[in-house]
Amino acid sequence: MTVGTSLRCRECGREYAIAPIYTCEWCFGPLEATYDYDAIGAVVSRESIAAGPASIWRYGPLLPVARPPAGALDAGWTPLIRADRLGAELGLGDLWIKDDTRNPTNSFKDRVVAVALGKALDFGFKTAACASTGNLANAVAAAAARTGLQSYVFVPADLEAGKILTTAVYGGNVVAIDGTYDDVNRLCAELAAEYPWAFVNVNVRPFYAEGSKTLAYETAEQLGWEAPDHVVVPVASGSLLTKIDKGFRELHRVGLLDREPTVRVSGAQAAGCSPVATAFANGVDDVHPVRPQTIAKSLAIGNPADGYYALDVVRRTGGACAAVTDAEIVDGIRLLARTEGVFGETAAGVTIASLRRLAAEGVVRRDERVVAYVTGHGLKTLDAIEPHVSVSATIPASLDAFRAAFPGVGEED
Repeated sequence: MTVGTSLRCRECGREYAIAPIYTCEWCFGPLEATYDYDAIGAVVSRESIAAGPASIWRYGPLLPVARPPAGALDAGWTPLIRADRLGAELGLGDLWIKDDTRNPTNSFKDRVVAVALGKALDFGFKTAACASTGNLANAVAAAAARTGLQSYVFVPADLEAGKILTTAVYGGNVVAIDGTYDDVNRLCAELAAEYPWAFVNVNVRPFYAEGSKTLAYETAEQLGWEAPDHVVVPVASGSLLTKIDKGFRELHRVGLLDREPTVRVSGAQAAGCSPVATAFANGVDDVHPVRPQTIAKSLAIGNPADGYYALDVVRRTGGACAAVTDAEIVDGIRLLARTEGVFGETAAGVTIASLRRLAAEGVVRRDERVVAYVTGHGLKTLDAIEPHVSVSATIPASLDAFRAAFPGVGEED
């Protein structure tokens, strides 16, 4: 089975042997896994993928890990749902929702962690660690428990209580930091230089990030091996957006897509943490750091590592980047739940609210096949939605009381 052949700097192009490193020693640019696409094209086919497991590992030749870790959680192969009711509300004729709430810890982070820990075990690490805004903490703690690794996860102290609980339950070490995610990330970079641990989004980041490509792979396969016209992706570090774009292009390069994809890629951010959307709106290349202030804590990365690259993808593909308010985020959560029966977290609210904004502005068009990525479950962020929903009525246990509370109900039936 083919795997990643080397690491290459995204800035200067220098290549490095496969190792737990993440920055170029010459220009300090980020490193990215490379592949021999001709070799992959010779061994992979639609038929070989269909015969594989119902998980990200059906795409093993396109990932930097030869095989899943022993006993690994089965991430990926989540539903792609045709969203006709939501599409009708937004004026879109061919809308789909990629529902990644169905992963083992209910977010897309299970994909990237599966790849990262597979590579960490290849390197011989005994401890997994990460900086996280919540979902990654869940995924690392669960996957480490499953594969027998120790875990240390570092999170902002003001993280949603639900995400802290759903990390701590796996028995690893949860360390809360007084500060923003960017403070947490800086500390983890320092710790990675001192401790022999696999920090999935630091020293193992070039491999970790590759797991996000599987969202593009699944989307194309589930659409009958066709790429969509337009995708809307939530933006935190920016890595997810760039890797989805890379995934579609790779499928064509190895012969799995008949036509070269022309997928327009749009980003979604919260107004309270929108450095990429702000740069897009201002027509500048520099993504200036901000201090996050939003209910969408899973997207609250004020200094996104891949912000510049995400901005480049959006512009190169003809997409756009929207920023939506906290009130719009809550409305987006409720709209998705009400129309499609999918309960997404605040990041999903950002995606749906941004989709609504971009559709109203004509950026996302009615004649396009559109896929919106819902990356985490709403049970993770109940605090955000709790003030806005409640029971319809509280009544005594009697038929008369029900009739009084809901007069006329049933008459139209």
